[in-house]
Amino acid sequence: MPIRADSISLIHREALSKFRFSSVVFPQMKVLKSQDILALGFMTFALFVGAGNIIFPPIVGLQSGPHVWMAALGFLITAVGLPVVTVIALAKVGGGMDALSSPIGKIAGGVLAAAAYLAVGPLFATPRTATVSFEVGLAPLTGESPLALFLYSAVYFLVVFFVSLYPGRLLDTVGRFLAPLKILALSILGIAAFALPAGEVGVATPEYVAAPFSQGFINGYLTMDTLGALVFGIVIVNAIRSRGVESPKLITRYAIIAGLIAGVGLALVYISLFRLGAGSHEVAAGAANGAAVLHAYVQHTFGSLGSGFLAVLISLACLVTAVGLTCACAEYFSRILPLSYKTLVVILALFSLFVSNLGLTKLIAFSIPVLTAIYPPCIVLVALSFCKDFWQEQSRIVGPVMLVSFIFGCIDALKGAGLAGWMPSQLANLPLSEQGLAWLVPSVMILVVAVVVDRMLGKRSEAIA
Repeated sequence: MPIRADSISLIHREALSKFRFSSVVFPQMKVLKSQDILALGFMTFALFVGAGNIIFPPIVGLQSGPHVWMAALGFLITAVGLPVVTVIALAKVGGGMDALSSPIGKIAGGVLAAAAYLAVGPLFATPRTATVSFEVGLAPLTGESPLALFLYSAVYFLVVFFVSLYPGRLLDTVGRFLAPLKILALSILGIAAFALPAGEVGVATPEYVAAPFSQGFINGYLTMDTLGALVFGIVIVNAIRSRGVESPKLITRYAIIAGLIAGVGLALVYISLFRLGAGSHEVAAGAANGAAVLHAYVQHTFGSLGSGFLAVLISLACLVTAVGLTCACAEYFSRILPLSYKTLVVILALFSLFVSNLGLTKLIAFSIPVLTAIYPPCIVLVALSFCKDFWQEQSRIVGPVMLVSFIFGCIDALKGAGLAGWMPSQLANLPLSEQGLAWLVPSVMILVVAVVVDRMLGKRSEAIA
């Protein structure tokens, strides 16, 4: 099912409203100007950056200690490399997730799309906006009180509910104000992380001593940017088309450039936040999550005024993101379920309220195994989309490899959930299991077998003849 730009762009109205292209529009323009390409890159960067992207690098930096840059390498692969590659893959097929997933059929493709929407919506991302804003803004004043979290999240999602019913001008206004403010704040944080470290690099936790790369790799999943890219890739492509560009080659080229600009921006943000976390051992020792690390550093470096500014900034950013995610999910599911948009907004807001009251630490712990299972088939789908010209029938290749990657991804997920003791030792000690990549070797083996079978069968028309 095609994903319309007018519906999905609600997720990212913040970015789209700020990073508009040049005010002078040429309806017949077939080639983008340099400033338009740059604007497209900034827009793509803004699509990816949310509160979740800001809280995970600091905790990785804190816990990895002297191994921070090895952990950062793994994190950057899944939190920067994969989203950029996904944008490029979507651009090559026209921007729609349905086109990318067509080799696995409508049902499996629909399940994948629903999983992506649920993950970036009510299961993880939307509740996380409430918990992050609470942890950064209110928790330092009220403490980790369940009642305080409930009251805050109730008011928070009540606002989300009303704004999501009638997004109107409020989302646009906030978006125009918030986007540059967020970039400015991130720039200040990034410069301060290197120029004003809170202290020396601390000691790494046991898991980061044992496998820093794989821990960073898995934590990169938590940004959910690859799943997000699957959802809003159509927005980027349609933004290019809106400027009069129709050539598939040009669309792909501009999407690649935009993805690279966004990737460089994300990498710079993440590297600075890794450094921030690594140097915050003295002020944030024992922090349970990245929000606590971030708050401790800002409080230490900028004082209460800086802490208040950060709290307001993150709260606004989270609120706008939550409204966009709720609108987009309600719009999508209203087209595939016998429920109205307004009914779905109510359901999504209430469900997100319930999940947010698990607290940020528990929410992250719950999301790790789920995302560990979901990500491998998404990685396979994106990677194999670049190789479709090498085989006769794409469905013979993509389907089996995705299935195997999902099965073995579930094994990694069970280990991440602390259930390794319940599994046979053979499954618990698969090749690359310690790196969180137990799915990779079986997937490659099935890929080889599938390619051989595909060559033997030939094209479907030839096989019938």
